[in-house]
Amino acid sequence: GAAMILKEDFYYPPADSYRKLHIYLPDDYASGNNTYPVMYFFDGHNLFFDQDATFGRSWRFLDYLHSWNKDLIFVGMECSHDGNARLYEYMPYPTNSKYLREAPCIGDATLQWIVNDIKPFIDNRFPTIPNRQCTAIGGSSMGGLMAFYGATAYNHVFSKAACVSSSFIFCPRTVLSALNHCNIDPDTRIYLSYGGQEVRGIKDPWAEDHSSYVYRCNKSVQNKLDRTGAATMLYFQKGGRHCEEDWEKQIPVFMPWLWQA
Repeated sequence: GAAMILKEDFYYPPADSYRKLHIYLPDDYASGNNTYPVMYFFDGHNLFFDQDATFGRSWRFLDYLHSWNKDLIFVGMECSHDGNARLYEYMPYPTNSKYLREAPCIGDATLQWIVNDIKPFIDNRFPTIPNRQCTAIGGSSMGGLMAFYGATAYNHVFSKAACVSSSFIFCPRTVLSALNHCNIDPDTRIYLSYGGQEVRGIKDPWAEDHSSYVYRCNKSVQNKLDRTGAATMLYFQKGGRHCEEDWEKQIPVFMPWLWQA
């Protein structure tokens, strides 16, 4: 059988509205003989199909999952597409950023929605392995920040996180101080990445000289995580831009690393 993607409207209490889930089920799902790990991913509309993606280009995650030797259920969660609402839905930390002054940040409420509403729904409806060892979270940009928050503040739920081009620059000190209050199990794997051309007008060498702000944010987060005993990987994508086309190239880097036996 072929892999399936189900699209399902799911109630999102913080905004009293609905958000679409994009649920990937592996090839042999229909045989009914297996149970599967689950990965939850932010900006679900950008994962599988170019026609669903905000900027017309998806991660094309389907190609990878289809050819990978590991079967899992993959749950993409859409955000709001109204104005700047995504920024508020995906900001889990207090911040003074001038971009985030118009509305309260409800990132934690979004995470609780995943943990308390979506995960039980998925575990109930599909043959999942619900324990933390088999539960991961991922995202890019603000979604990367949310994945990081999920794996640290809700470490009892998620053992793995793909934090791709995370927006640490909005709140680097807060992220570090919040880690002081997290109980991180050493059986945790967190992938961090940034690209050489993510900040406009600044070219590649900037990121490699290790003086860049984006590098320092990621590196200080990695250093602090390393002290908890968690496994970390900090990946620099040479020439990498802040877009799905370049994030797609990181899939074969972070998926095997996060899910290695």
